[in-house]
Amino acid sequence: MTDLMEAPPAFRPDQLAGFRIGVTSDRRSADLIDALARRGAHVLHAPTLRMANAISDDPVIADTRAIIDARPDVLLATTAYGVRRWFEVADAAGLGEDLVEALSGTAILVRGPKARGGIRAAGLNDVGMSAEETTESLIDEVLTAYPEGLTIAVQLHGFLNPSQLVRLHDAHARVLTVEPYRWIETDETDDRVDRLIDAACSGGLDCITFTSAPAVHALFIAAEARGRYDDLIDAMCGPVVAAAVGPVTSAPLIDAGVMPLQPERFRMGALIRLVCEHLESARVVRLDTRHGPIALRGSVVDVDDRRVALAPVALGILRALVQARGSVVARDRLAAGLPGTNDEHALEVALSRLRQTIGVPGLIATVVKRGYRIDV
Repeated sequence: MTDLMEAPPAFRPDQLAGFRIGVTSDRRSADLIDALARRGAHVLHAPTLRMANAISDDPVIADTRAIIDARPDVLLATTAYGVRRWFEVADAAGLGEDLVEALSGTAILVRGPKARGGIRAAGLNDVGMSAEETTESLIDEVLTAYPEGLTIAVQLHGFLNPSQLVRLHDAHARVLTVEPYRWIETDETDDRVDRLIDAACSGGLDCITFTSAPAVHALFIAAEARGRYDDLIDAMCGPVVAAAVGPVTSAPLIDAGVMPLQPERFRMGALIRLVCEHLESARVVRLDTRHGPIALRGSVVDVDDRRVALAPVALGILRALVQARGSVVARDRLAAGLPGTNDEHALEVALSRLRQTIGVPGLIATVVKRGYRIDV
């Protein structure tokens, strides 16, 4: 049973209508994209990294033989996929039974419920779970609860700060690792990451979701290489919501000054629920006017019992006017938000098109020699 089924968000097909959400994950991205799209979101999929098995299984097999020979005192199991992949490689190499037998007397600690499921599927049992469902807290548990000088095995999960392994090496006689999969960069010909960065920086996204720390790092590196790092951070500290599945994924965002949404339960279903609730409650701008109520949600406006899609320029102008809540917005301020120009004639043209698109005469009022306002 998937975690989408374990914690299903209340479903409404229009729940995310108008909102534009970027998805950076590779593995299981189809589940996330489908859940968001079925709720009405426009989804931009741009995997910043992809999970890959090693080009050759030889290093995994060699590490497995070393672990079998060492019969470790403690094993740290970090991901369900990694555990499954490890035992699949071991079975294919004729080492599956030897690995299970070698670990039968090992104290196995798991990072979270999914890793526990992977261990149990292999016919083994764990003796405990990390307090915070992070590898760091798993290592804390080993250093606190077990005597020094042991043989420790660690199933790596594609990203672990080397300093964490140093902590184990400092306390224990031997630390063995096995890396059943790794993260690799996407193909250079794949321009989806470029489009995601441009959309986030230009007001074309309302939210970006992250399900792994390496994906966050890869997006930051890509933005920096394109000279857009500061723009991206500014966007995620402002109009673009960053949403992370758990504390490990949140850490590089927080380090960069971005405070992401994070569900209490570190599951994809909980992440989807939180994104839906936050966008509906905090990112729908409502205003009562003399011409009836309007609601700006993402790239659409609900007005006059209609839902109207807006182009990026029109959206930027209307958002500034709605957020002013009837106060006058100066012409030069609105013109400064136009892409590539601050010409006031271009502003007049854009406003004329916006009024035609909305189709409610008088809703946007001109204040002579000053600017524009919503007629409240």
